[in-house]
Amino acid sequence: MDLNAPETDGVRLESRAWKKLKSNKSALVGCIIVTFFALLAILAPLLPIADPIATSWSAVRKAPSAAHWLGTDEIGRDILSRMIWGAQASLMAGVVSVFIAVLVGVPFGLISGYFGGWVDQAISRVADALLATPFLILAIALAAFLGPSLSNAMIAIGLSAMPIFVRLTRGQVLSVKTEDYVEGARAIGLTDFAIISRYILPNVFAPVLVQATLTVATAIIAEASLSFLGLGQQAPSPSWGSMLNVAKNFMTQAPWMAWWPGAAIFLVVLGFNLLGDGLRDALDPREG
Repeated sequence: MDLNAPETDGVRLESRAWKKLKSNKSALVGCIIVTFFALLAILAPLLPIADPIATSWSAVRKAPSAAHWLGTDEIGRDILSRMIWGAQASLMAGVVSVFIAVLVGVPFGLISGYFGGWVDQAISRVADALLATPFLILAIALAAFLGPSLSNAMIAIGLSAMPIFVRLTRGQVLSVKTEDYVEGARAIGLTDFAIISRYILPNVFAPVLVQATLTVATAIIAEASLSFLGLGQQAPSPSWGSMLNVAKNFMTQAPWMAWWPGAAIFLVVLGFNLLGDGLRDALDPREG
Protein backbone atom coordinates (compact mmCIF):
# COMPACT_ATOMS: atom_id res chain seq x y z
CA MET A 1 0.00 0.00 0.00
CA ASP A 2 1.39 3.41 -1.04
CA LEU A 3 1.17 5.70 1.93
CA ASN A 4 2.55 8.58 -0.14
CA ALA A 5 -0.48 8.55 -2.43
CA PRO A 6 -2.24 11.41 -0.59
CA GLU A 7 0.82 13.62 -1.13
CA THR A 8 0.92 12.90 -4.87
CA ASP A 9 -2.82 13.48 -5.17
CA GLY A 10 -2.39 16.71 -3.23
CA VAL A 11 0.11 18.05 -5.78
CA ARG A 12 -2.26 17.27 -8.65
CA LEU A 13 -5.18 18.84 -6.78
CA GLU A 14 -3.16 22.00 -6.08
CA SER A 15 -2.25 22.39 -9.78
CA ARG A 16 -5.83 21.77 -10.93
CA ALA A 17 -7.25 24.09 -8.26
CA TRP A 18 -4.94 26.93 -9.29
CA LYS A 19 -5.97 26.61 -12.95
CA LYS A 20 -9.66 26.60 -12.02
CA LEU A 21 -9.25 29.58 -9.72
CA LYS A 22 -7.52 31.62 -12.45
CA SER A 23 -10.36 30.85 -14.87
CA ASN A 24 -13.04 31.94 -12.37
CA LYS A 25 -13.76 35.59 -13.18
CA SER A 26 -15.80 36.32 -10.06
CA ALA A 27 -13.02 34.90 -7.86
CA LEU A 28 -10.48 37.10 -9.63
CA VAL A 29 -12.70 40.14 -9.05
CA GLY A 30 -12.89 39.22 -5.37
CA CYS A 31 -9.12 38.78 -5.22
CA ILE A 32 -8.58 42.22 -6.81
CA ILE A 33 -10.95 43.89 -4.34
CA VAL A 34 -9.34 42.20 -1.33
CA THR A 35 -5.82 42.96 -2.60
CA PHE A 36 -6.71 46.62 -3.18
CA PHE A 37 -7.97 47.17 0.36
CA ALA A 38 -5.14 45.10 1.84
CA LEU A 39 -2.57 47.28 0.07
CA LEU A 40 -4.32 50.43 1.31
CA ALA A 41 -4.17 49.12 4.88
CA ILE A 42 -0.53 48.06 4.62
CA LEU A 43 0.67 51.23 2.87
CA ALA A 44 -1.37 53.66 5.01
CA PRO A 45 1.70 54.95 6.93
CA LEU A 46 3.53 55.63 3.65
CA LEU A 47 0.76 57.32 1.68
CA PRO A 48 0.75 61.15 1.41
CA ILE A 49 -2.52 61.63 3.24
CA ALA A 50 -3.69 63.81 6.10
CA ASP A 51 -3.48 62.83 9.74
CA PRO A 52 -6.64 60.77 10.36
CA ILE A 53 -7.20 62.25 13.81
CA ALA A 54 -6.26 65.89 13.05
CA THR A 55 -9.25 68.20 13.42
CA SER A 56 -9.99 71.45 11.57
CA TRP A 57 -12.88 73.59 12.80
CA SER A 58 -12.78 75.57 9.57
CA ALA A 59 -13.53 72.43 7.55
CA VAL A 60 -16.41 70.88 9.47
CA ARG A 61 -18.67 68.64 7.34
CA LYS A 62 -17.26 69.86 4.04
CA ALA A 63 -18.50 68.07 0.91
CA PRO A 64 -16.03 66.16 -1.30
CA SER A 65 -13.67 68.57 -3.03
CA ALA A 66 -10.14 68.86 -4.40
CA ALA A 67 -8.88 69.59 -0.88
CA HIS A 68 -10.76 66.67 0.68
CA TRP A 69 -11.59 64.04 -1.93
CA LEU A 70 -14.17 62.26 0.24
CA GLY A 71 -15.17 65.27 2.33
CA THR A 72 -14.70 65.85 6.06
CA ASP A 73 -16.53 64.70 9.17
CA GLU A 74 -18.26 66.43 12.05
CA ILE A 75 -15.03 67.88 13.49
CA GLY A 76 -13.18 68.52 10.24
CA ARG A 77 -11.16 65.31 9.93
CA ASP A 78 -10.33 64.13 6.42
CA ILE A 79 -12.59 61.16 5.57
CA LEU A 80 -10.25 59.71 2.93
CA SER A 81 -7.46 59.46 5.49
CA ARG A 82 -9.78 57.92 8.06
CA MET A 83 -11.09 55.45 5.48
CA ILE A 84 -7.58 54.26 4.62
CA TRP A 85 -6.50 53.93 8.23
CA GLY A 86 -9.86 52.39 9.09
CA ALA A 87 -9.10 49.64 6.57
CA GLN A 88 -6.30 48.54 8.90
CA ALA A 89 -8.71 48.03 11.79
CA SER A 90 -11.35 46.24 9.72
CA LEU A 91 -9.03 43.90 7.81
CA MET A 92 -6.88 43.18 10.85
CA ALA A 93 -10.00 42.38 12.86
CA GLY A 94 -11.25 40.04 10.15
CA VAL A 95 -7.98 38.18 9.64
CA VAL A 96 -6.90 38.00 13.29
CA SER A 97 -10.37 36.94 14.46
CA VAL A 98 -10.47 34.09 11.96
CA PHE A 99 -6.91 33.10 12.87
CA ILE A 100 -8.00 32.80 16.50
CA ALA A 101 -11.06 30.78 15.47
CA VAL A 102 -8.95 28.39 13.35
CA LEU A 103 -6.18 28.13 15.93
CA VAL A 104 -8.65 27.09 18.63
CA GLY A 105 -11.33 25.33 16.61
CA VAL A 106 -9.32 23.07 14.29
CA PRO A 107 -7.35 21.25 17.04
CA PHE A 108 -10.56 20.59 18.99
CA GLY A 109 -12.23 19.37 15.82
CA LEU A 110 -9.30 17.05 15.06
CA ILE A 111 -9.34 15.59 18.57
CA SER A 112 -13.11 15.22 18.58
CA GLY A 113 -13.37 13.51 15.22
CA TYR A 114 -10.30 11.30 15.50
CA PHE A 115 -10.63 9.94 19.03
CA GLY A 116 -14.43 9.87 19.34
CA GLY A 117 -15.99 8.53 22.55
CA TRP A 118 -16.58 10.77 25.53
CA VAL A 119 -14.05 13.32 24.21
CA ASP A 120 -16.11 13.71 21.06
CA GLN A 121 -19.32 13.99 23.07
CA ALA A 122 -17.94 16.66 25.39
CA ILE A 123 -16.44 18.83 22.63
CA SER A 124 -19.47 18.43 20.36
CA ARG A 125 -21.95 19.40 23.07
CA VAL A 126 -20.02 22.56 23.93
CA ALA A 127 -19.76 23.47 20.23
CA ASP A 128 -23.49 22.82 19.75
CA ALA A 129 -24.34 25.02 22.71
CA LEU A 130 -22.27 27.88 21.30
CA LEU A 131 -23.73 27.41 17.82
CA ALA A 132 -27.21 27.63 19.30
CA THR A 133 -26.49 31.27 20.15
CA PRO A 134 -26.60 33.70 17.19
CA PHE A 135 -23.04 34.60 16.16
CA LEU A 136 -23.35 38.37 16.50
CA ILE A 137 -25.19 38.17 19.82
CA LEU A 138 -22.45 35.97 21.25
CA ALA A 139 -19.75 38.31 19.93
CA ILE A 140 -21.46 41.34 21.48
CA ALA A 141 -21.82 39.57 24.83
CA LEU A 142 -18.17 38.49 24.88
CA ALA A 143 -16.95 41.95 23.79
CA ALA A 144 -19.05 43.61 26.49
CA PHE A 145 -17.63 41.20 29.07
CA LEU A 146 -14.00 41.71 27.97
CA GLY A 147 -14.30 45.48 27.63
CA PRO A 148 -14.39 47.91 24.68
CA SER A 149 -11.22 47.75 22.54
CA LEU A 150 -10.23 46.45 19.13
CA SER A 151 -8.12 43.63 20.57
CA ASN A 152 -10.97 42.44 22.79
CA ALA A 153 -13.37 42.67 19.85
CA MET A 154 -11.07 40.42 17.82
CA ILE A 155 -10.93 37.88 20.64
CA ALA A 156 -14.71 37.98 21.02
CA ILE A 157 -15.31 37.51 17.29
CA GLY A 158 -12.71 34.73 17.09
CA LEU A 159 -14.21 32.78 19.99
CA SER A 160 -17.71 33.25 18.56
CA ALA A 161 -16.61 31.84 15.19
CA MET A 162 -14.59 28.98 16.73
CA PRO A 163 -17.51 26.44 16.95
CA ILE A 164 -17.96 26.63 13.16
CA PHE A 165 -14.44 25.30 12.66
CA VAL A 166 -14.86 22.67 15.36
CA ARG A 167 -17.94 21.30 13.61
CA LEU A 168 -16.41 21.52 10.12
CA THR A 169 -13.12 19.89 11.12
CA ARG A 170 -14.84 17.11 13.05
CA GLY A 171 -16.99 16.21 10.06
CA GLN A 172 -14.01 16.12 7.72
CA VAL A 173 -12.00 13.96 10.11
CA LEU A 174 -14.84 11.45 10.48
CA SER A 175 -14.83 11.07 6.70
CA VAL A 176 -11.06 10.89 6.21
CA LYS A 177 -10.10 8.60 9.09
CA THR A 178 -11.86 5.60 7.49
CA GLU A 179 -9.81 5.84 4.27
CA ASP A 180 -7.52 2.94 3.37
CA TYR A 181 -4.30 4.94 3.62
CA VAL A 182 -5.17 6.00 7.17
CA GLU A 183 -5.95 2.41 8.14
CA GLY A 184 -2.65 1.37 6.55
CA ALA A 185 -0.73 4.00 8.50
CA ARG A 186 -2.36 2.78 11.69
CA ALA A 187 -1.53 -0.83 10.81
CA ILE A 188 2.21 -0.17 10.44
CA GLY A 189 2.30 1.39 13.90
CA LEU A 190 2.38 5.15 13.26
CA THR A 191 1.44 7.23 16.27
CA ASP A 192 -1.84 9.10 16.43
CA PHE A 193 0.02 12.40 16.18
CA ALA A 194 1.85 11.26 13.02
CA ILE A 195 -1.38 10.05 11.41
CA ILE A 196 -3.22 13.27 12.23
CA SER A 197 -0.42 15.58 11.07
CA ARG A 198 0.54 13.64 7.93
CA TYR A 199 -2.72 12.16 6.65
CA ILE A 200 -5.68 13.78 8.40
CA LEU A 201 -4.75 17.46 8.58
CA PRO A 202 -3.76 17.89 4.89
CA ASN A 203 -7.16 16.55 3.83
CA VAL A 204 -8.93 18.94 6.21
CA PHE A 205 -6.98 21.98 5.01
CA ALA A 206 -8.99 22.79 1.85
CA PRO A 207 -12.47 23.06 3.42
CA VAL A 208 -11.02 24.94 6.40
CA LEU A 209 -9.34 27.43 4.04
CA VAL A 210 -12.59 28.03 2.19
CA GLN A 211 -14.55 28.46 5.42
CA ALA A 212 -11.87 30.80 6.81
CA THR A 213 -12.06 33.03 3.73
CA LEU A 214 -15.84 33.27 3.99
CA THR A 215 -15.68 33.83 7.75
CA VAL A 216 -13.33 36.80 7.31
CA ALA A 217 -16.24 38.61 5.61
CA THR A 218 -18.51 37.78 8.55
CA ALA A 219 -15.84 38.91 11.01
CA ILE A 220 -15.45 42.26 9.24
CA ILE A 221 -19.20 42.88 9.52
CA ALA A 222 -19.05 41.83 13.18
CA GLU A 223 -16.16 44.23 13.88
CA ALA A 224 -18.05 47.06 12.20
CA SER A 225 -21.11 46.21 14.29
CA LEU A 226 -19.12 46.16 17.52
CA SER A 227 -17.41 49.47 16.65
CA PHE A 228 -20.81 50.93 15.77
CA LEU A 229 -21.98 49.96 19.28
CA GLY A 230 -18.82 51.35 20.89
CA LEU A 231 -17.34 47.94 21.73
CA GLY A 232 -14.62 47.86 19.07
CA GLN A 233 -12.06 50.41 17.92
CA GLN A 234 -12.12 53.37 20.30
CA ALA A 235 -12.10 57.06 19.36
CA PRO A 236 -10.26 58.90 18.00
CA SER A 237 -8.75 55.95 16.09
CA PRO A 238 -10.67 55.42 12.84
CA SER A 239 -12.89 52.43 12.15
CA TRP A 240 -15.54 52.03 9.47
CA GLY A 241 -18.10 50.93 12.05
CA SER A 242 -17.50 53.89 14.37
CA MET A 243 -17.55 56.25 11.37
CA LEU A 244 -21.02 54.94 10.52
CA ASN A 245 -22.10 55.43 14.11
CA VAL A 246 -21.21 59.12 13.93
CA ALA A 247 -22.55 59.52 10.38
CA LYS A 248 -26.06 58.41 11.35
CA ASN A 249 -26.49 61.75 13.17
CA PHE A 250 -25.72 63.78 10.03
CA MET A 251 -27.53 61.92 7.26
CA THR A 252 -29.29 65.06 6.00
CA GLN A 253 -26.47 67.59 6.50
CA ALA A 254 -23.52 65.41 5.41
CA PRO A 255 -24.61 62.13 3.81
CA TRP A 256 -21.10 61.50 2.42
CA MET A 257 -19.97 60.67 5.94
CA ALA A 258 -21.99 57.45 5.66
CA TRP A 259 -21.46 56.74 1.93
CA TRP A 260 -17.81 55.84 2.05
CA PRO A 261 -17.54 53.54 5.11
CA GLY A 262 -20.75 51.80 4.05
CA ALA A 263 -19.43 51.27 0.51
CA ALA A 264 -16.07 50.05 1.84
CA ILE A 265 -17.68 47.45 4.11
CA PHE A 266 -19.89 46.28 1.24
CA LEU A 267 -16.97 45.95 -1.19
CA VAL A 268 -14.62 44.15 1.22
CA VAL A 269 -17.32 41.69 2.28
CA LEU A 270 -18.25 41.13 -1.37
CA GLY A 271 -14.58 40.56 -2.24
CA PHE A 272 -14.04 37.93 0.44
CA ASN A 273 -17.30 36.18 -0.44
CA LEU A 274 -16.42 36.04 -4.14
CA LEU A 275 -12.94 34.81 -3.33
CA GLY A 276 -14.28 32.20 -0.91
CA ASP A 277 -16.82 30.92 -3.44
CA GLY A 278 -14.07 30.68 -6.04
CA LEU A 279 -11.81 28.75 -3.68
CA ARG A 280 -14.66 26.37 -2.84
CA ASP A 281 -15.23 25.62 -6.52
CA ALA A 282 -11.50 25.29 -7.23
CA LEU A 283 -10.78 22.98 -4.32
CA ASP A 284 -13.79 20.73 -4.82
CA PRO A 285 -12.36 17.39 -6.06
CA ARG A 286 -15.74 16.48 -7.55
CA GLU A 287 -15.45 19.34 -10.03
CA GLY A 288 -13.47 18.47 -13.09
